[in-house]
Amino acid sequence: MDDRINTLDELLSDPMVQLVMERDRVRPEQVRILLERVRDRVAGEPPAAEPLVPPAHMVARTCQKLWLCR
Repeated sequence: MDDRINTLDELLSDPMVQLVMERDRVRPEQVRILLERVRDRVAGEPPAAEPLVPPAHMVARTCQKLWLCR
């Protein structure tokens, strides 16, 4: 028996996934739109794209200005 999920349709039709999505009030259409946006964004970015998270020294500087850390 093969329990692998190969497609988004299979994932979204899984009963456990449906229960979690229902609990979180997430609709399958929302998941599809999110994944399509990510796919399109990744496909359109150059290989050496900037990281989404700023470097630690920038985070620390911002944190200190807001008195959130020492």
